[in-house]
Amino acid sequence: MVSTPTRPQAKKSQARNPQVRQSPAGTRQGAAPKAAKTGATARPAVSLPGRLRSAYRRFWSALEGTGTSRNGSTYYLILGSTLALTAIGIMMVLSASSVESIAAGKSPYGDALKQGVFAAIGMFTMFVLSRINVVWLKRLAWPGVGAAVVLLALVQVVGSEINGNKNWIDLGGITFQPSEASKLALALWMATVLAMKGRLLSRWQHVAIPAVPMAAIVIGLVLIGNDLGTAMIIMMIAAAALFFAGVPLYLFGIAGLAAAAGTALMAVTSSNRMCRITSWWTGETCANGTDANYQATNGLYGLASGGWFGVGLGQSRQKYSWIPEAHNDFIFAIIGEELGLVGTVVVLILFAILGAAIYRVVVAQEDMFHRVLAGTIMVWLLGQATVNMSVVTGLMPVIGVPLPFISYGGSALLMSLCAIGVVLSLAREQMAPAIRPRRMLKLKAKTAKDTAAKKKTARKRA
Repeated sequence: MVSTPTRPQAKKSQARNPQVRQSPAGTRQGAAPKAAKTGATARPAVSLPGRLRSAYRRFWSALEGTGTSRNGSTYYLILGSTLALTAIGIMMVLSASSVESIAAGKSPYGDALKQGVFAAIGMFTMFVLSRINVVWLKRLAWPGVGAAVVLLALVQVVGSEINGNKNWIDLGGITFQPSEASKLALALWMATVLAMKGRLLSRWQHVAIPAVPMAAIVIGLVLIGNDLGTAMIIMMIAAAALFFAGVPLYLFGIAGLAAAAGTALMAVTSSNRMCRITSWWTGETCANGTDANYQATNGLYGLASGGWFGVGLGQSRQKYSWIPEAHNDFIFAIIGEELGLVGTVVVLILFAILGAAIYRVVVAQEDMFHRVLAGTIMVWLLGQATVNMSVVTGLMPVIGVPLPFISYGGSALLMSLCAIGVVLSLAREQMAPAIRPRRMLKLKAKTAKDTAAKKKTARKRA
């Protein structure tokens, strides 16, 4: 038997790469085995969530770019989806409110014009906030939350009551809802306080004080006005701030049990709330003959009658007093009736785009203040939209929560647009410097680096 000599090329390649050695089995170490080429040994299986995450990252990398070449797609997705939702809201407020306005002897365009005025003011404020340094807003944290508490207390003294809720203050014919302003004020204040606490948040004492007492004061004042829906959203805002600050998760379990017990107590002690829950659960009227599910039932009739493409813009039948306040909390049902399933899906897609883009801003933040503020705003807007649409579709009992950017209400629209302005300011900083919109107001804010530099300079001079 003649042995086969080793080929010279193999020797040269082995000399160039000393890590590649001839193994006793005749295969080179460091190279892929022949069995792998034939498929005998497959790659480790990647789970479906892992594939989705990698696909998600590839999608955003291709859409937005990386490093200094980022094209600002996140910024424009947030801006575009917000403007689209606001435009849909003004259009649907005009359609849903015109009939009841004519019946009351008012102009059919009155509510839509008011909504448009607040939208214009909100867009201007959003534009200003998007062009300033968000760190500067820390100076407004304590005055803002203090003013919110004072206004919430003032509502109980001079406020007006509408549909059993005492949440409005009349200012020269224009009603303002302080509870909406308290959402943004509390989000800004909690982001400021939790960022100052920093590493101390691993201890429950620093988590509880002063964040929890201040949130409890705001929630308590809102509940005194009998607005459980807004109180639930403020609870979500407080929980989101603590979550994005990195608070230990076991504290959320304790807080969740306490919140569930408190909610159950408030429901049991109120005949109106128990009536709503039992009507939603059983579909029957309450013991006193009240049908608390009347509004939700007619909302489902509107969604069902819309079909795929709706009955046509302005052609809703449920807005003829079948759905009370159709342009307010149940405007999503009018969208489904007039624009059909296609219209409701468009609204859902716009909210999904808005949520995904804000999430991109949140995960890119290294500073705790930025991360907590952006994450809290994301949970606030998306959580409120989820609750509203869940109520309209019958997944939750009737709770008075407006649909962000779409439902009628100047205070809610103005505060929502201001919140988006804050997020846009953070998204602008992620853009490439060459295409980044310039700041409108050059407001300097003291950062930790500035403070350390000043101390260092003072030591050198001393």
